[in-house]
Amino acid sequence: MTDDRTAVVLFTRDLRVHDHPALAAASEHAGRVVPLFVLDDAILSGRNAAPNRAAFLVRALADLRESLRERGGDLVLRRGDVVTQTLAVVAETGATALVCSADVSAYAQRREQRLAGACQEQGVRFRAYPGVTVVPPGALLPAGGDHYRVFTPYWRAWTAATWRERVAAPGRVSSGDLARIGRLPAATDLSGGATSPDLPEGGETAGRAVLARAVRRAGDGEPDLDDLAGDHTSRLSPYLHFGCVSPLEVAHRLTDDAPEQVRQLAWRDFHHQVTAAVPSVATKDYRRRDVEWRDDADGLRAWQRGETGVPIVDAGMRQLLREGWMHNRARLVTASFLTKNLRVDWRAGAAHFFRWLVDGDVANNVGNWQWVAGTGNDTRPNRVLNPLRQAKRFDPDGDYVRRYVPELRGVEGAAVHTPWTLPDDLRRGLDYPDPLIDV
Repeated sequence: MTDDRTAVVLFTRDLRVHDHPALAAASEHAGRVVPLFVLDDAILSGRNAAPNRAAFLVRALADLRESLRERGGDLVLRRGDVVTQTLAVVAETGATALVCSADVSAYAQRREQRLAGACQEQGVRFRAYPGVTVVPPGALLPAGGDHYRVFTPYWRAWTAATWRERVAAPGRVSSGDLARIGRLPAATDLSGGATSPDLPEGGETAGRAVLARAVRRAGDGEPDLDDLAGDHTSRLSPYLHFGCVSPLEVAHRLTDDAPEQVRQLAWRDFHHQVTAAVPSVATKDYRRRDVEWRDDADGLRAWQRGETGVPIVDAGMRQLLREGWMHNRARLVTASFLTKNLRVDWRAGAAHFFRWLVDGDVANNVGNWQWVAGTGNDTRPNRVLNPLRQAKRFDPDGDYVRRYVPELRGVEGAAVHTPWTLPDDLRRGLDYPDPLIDV
């Protein structure tokens, strides 16, 4: 039953209309719904500035605005401090309720606390709904603990959990007359610097098309997700990061035919529940290890550019620069090379990934980096992913390397992984560096 009350729906990392619990609740219970997105200067500045994510975000906002307009509403845009701007819109519209989706980073938790406090002071109802993960962080707790520290027992609990019901996209979003909508920004308004040339298209429309392709492919049998050259991954991670697709809907639609992809969603939830419980994991070691990191500016720079002389590592790093995305197996290999072979602090690697990854978020990016570095949730902290063995196993014919390292396209077969072993006359003609270290 709706009434004449107004509710503001604050969008953050949930840029969609399908399976959006906060939007659905507001549309059901309030007569007027004001969708709002605040371009938060705290996120768009400093180390968080990321041109690739800015480009994706702008397209996602345009797509969200179009979806809302098709339903009779609109998307209000503001820029500045998210709490100040949100409460200003609440006051402008006479709203009596504010809803959003709960998130897990330290910043997101502080934002939610500030919103709740400000709403309480002004007599406005506030509620944060689930929607960023399949299972909400904190819903699954081990005996005697506030979160799961190891994935396997979490996976067992996750698979046994009852998921919430998906909610349909509202048929109508009645926003009424809005005095000031706000213009859509250009990507350059949000972040300076170069963008990757082959970025995915942002937005829910594109995300649902990618999901539909993943469902069709899964129906033919789940391929080997670790096959680097085959590139059989769903490519859904940017859309999950920005909430252009619902992780719960992805899990439901893939659970029968693509169990390994659903397991990856459980890993995503696992890292989110760790971050929710220990927000400092974004910058500090989750588990203290006796690790002495090396100050190797030249090695770090070569790694960032994909010029380490180790082809499988360079291919992954160049894929990142070209696409703003990297195959998951390549992420593990490149991260292991930096932290375990070069002995460079994981934070330097995570910062570079944050700069370029469209799907870069605190929970997944940092969780995986710490897992590889041996400071996180890996039960084998001394694990080293030897790049040559990884290349032989997951790119046996060298096609992945040749795709991203043009200097080596003339090298046939698996020899592409060890160009330093080629005869001197062939090696000199490659214009490819010697390996930084003996691997």
